[in-house]
Amino acid sequence: MSSAPQLRTLHRPLVWFAASMAVLAVVSVGGLVLDDRVLVGAPIWAKPFKFSVSFLAYALTLAWMLSLLPGARARRVGWWAGTVVSATSLGEMVLITTQVVRGKQSHFNNATPFDAALFQAMGITVVLLWLAALVIAVLLLRARILDRATAWAVRLSSFIALAGAAVGFLMVQPTPEQLAQDDPAIVGAHSVGVPDGGPGMPLTGWSTTGGDLRIAHFFGMHALQLVPLVLLVLSALAPRFIRLADDRIRLRMALIASASYAATFVLLTWQALRGLPLLSPDGLTLAAAVAVALLTAAAAALALRWGPSPSPTPPSPPSLAPASPTAAVRQELGA
Repeated sequence: MSSAPQLRTLHRPLVWFAASMAVLAVVSVGGLVLDDRVLVGAPIWAKPFKFSVSFLAYALTLAWMLSLLPGARARRVGWWAGTVVSATSLGEMVLITTQVVRGKQSHFNNATPFDAALFQAMGITVVLLWLAALVIAVLLLRARILDRATAWAVRLSSFIALAGAAVGFLMVQPTPEQLAQDDPAIVGAHSVGVPDGGPGMPLTGWSTTGGDLRIAHFFGMHALQLVPLVLLVLSALAPRFIRLADDRIRLRMALIASASYAATFVLLTWQALRGLPLLSPDGLTLAAAVAVALLTAAAAALALRWGPSPSPTPPSPPSLAPASPTAAVRQELGA
């Protein structure tokens, strides 16, 4: 049976939340064009635009993963967890957009009691979102879904995404400069070693003069899409490369891709915490990156080399449609 879900099987609240994020992304583009206000060194509508696009991809992927859960109990728990993710994510975006309209910083803002209350409310939504996503990850870990390769890609990517989301908790820690103040208006930062709002990369705004925790945060959370995408590519290549048609080979490649992604995520987090810009790594960071790349390439080569020998006649890829009962009876009778 095909793993591609029908629209009616997807988690409705997540789908509706994704639709609202698509609308907000369009509104944010209009804001970027028509509103020339700048906040913390970036166009004021850049944050809701980036968040809405990111949440759009996240929600649709999570809705697909929830559709894979077997059993009434798992589906019921998954539905509630997905609904919590939808509600808390929507709440966070409402708070972010509210502060954009007011012309105020949404994250880390304690300038006034109202600003502090909004940021505390945002913190609560993030914690609830993370806990709900953890429940979904555990459900996926325990469930028997799809083939082994895709199942492990889904499971491991969900846990990497949790780790990526957890990087956000590092951002709310006060910087040394903020600790030196009696009552700082801003508590927490995206950047490490430099103030927020300095020179940044085009589009993303990631710091080019210091470390930036948003890089690992973004990269980790989107494991949810990128790791399963590796399996989709391998499946598309299977008709041309016989070894990839074997489930054991694809499982090994899924594990290797997940391990490589996790190692890269750890490397990005480590680089940011040391105050190093993404595009200006030191020798130690480069050596670690080269080691990850070489180990990934070697593991992939060994996984393919130890696969089954190709047969003279390549097997046809398994059909995604269920066999008809009549054909199954004929096969059993030897017709």
